[in-house]
Amino acid sequence: MKTTPFTDIHIALGAKMADFAGFNMPIQYPTGINQEHMIVREGVGVFDVSHMGEFWVKGEKALDFLQYITTNDVSKLEAGKAQYTCFPNGKGGIVDDLIIYKYSTTKYLLVVNAGNIDKDWAWVNEHNTFGVQLENASDRYGQLAVQGPKATEMLQLLTDADLSAIPYYAFREWSFAGVQGVILSNTGYTGAGGFELYFPKEHSQQIWDALFEVGKPFGLAPIGLGARDSLRLEKWYCLYGHDIDDTTSPLEAGLGWITKFDAKDFIDKEYLLKQKSEGVQRKLVHFECQERAIPRCGYELCDAEGNVIGNVTSGIMLPTTKVGIGMGYVKTAFAKKETIIYVKIREKLIPAKIV
Repeated sequence: MKTTPFTDIHIALGAKMADFAGFNMPIQYPTGINQEHMIVREGVGVFDVSHMGEFWVKGEKALDFLQYITTNDVSKLEAGKAQYTCFPNGKGGIVDDLIIYKYSTTKYLLVVNAGNIDKDWAWVNEHNTFGVQLENASDRYGQLAVQGPKATEMLQLLTDADLSAIPYYAFREWSFAGVQGVILSNTGYTGAGGFELYFPKEHSQQIWDALFEVGKPFGLAPIGLGARDSLRLEKWYCLYGHDIDDTTSPLEAGLGWITKFDAKDFIDKEYLLKQKSEGVQRKLVHFECQERAIPRCGYELCDAEGNVIGNVTSGIMLPTTKVGIGMGYVKTAFAKKETIIYVKIREKLIPAKIV
């Protein structure tokens, strides 16, 4: 397995480690997933997300290139702003979802999912008919996500950049904890607020130590991927490989809001236009179990008669409410909010409400 600059720290802290996207990553610490979830919801936690991928795109036609290979309208992006989008795969599916950071009209940073780095790198190179300069910088960066309602106040102690002046989905490159050129991004995968920090990996220990020094009065704690999953599910954020993949279209997944047909031509535009006009056969829905149950990935979703209408893509027992929640694809007729569907668990049909 690959390691991050923080792997030895996680092990020393007693984290339960496991393979995630080919990296040896912390799933949870001795505190446990439920407590880690609440630390982020109520205070501040730090996630090692150094396994994520970073690609630089530079050149006179960088914008044209990104307009073609992504679904969102990159031309609307201002310098210092970020945009959520996806790579359509030419077959109606999704290569990956990603964030684009704009430095200028000739310089962009793409942040992609760890498990898709090699696939994404091959994809962008295959479609680089625009003569742009591409660099896979994934091995050069460390990344920490500092999330929670107390994150901004705590982070402000380590930089003279005015973090309160950085809007959601915007960023600055600034000095942080004595390290120059740290990307301070008002983004995250938890719905709890906070920043994501990108830095040259040789400064990883310095930044980690600085965070935990100023974080003591705030109750800062390291958080594993288990709570990262429960937090993103509570916010209904998609996870690639579960809720979206090469077989799911952006329209099926409820990502029509990042699919801008009127703005440009892009890969799969005609296919997705046809799908939009004809209507999709299935939709990704969010649901809450009406009885105590955990809807796990792969479980069948059924109608009242037990007929299979879809399947669960993600599910947990929510630490905050102790309610089983999940995401899954169902036939379009069953996708309306308040509809009661059923999760099949060990031959029993558990009622769940679309929310």
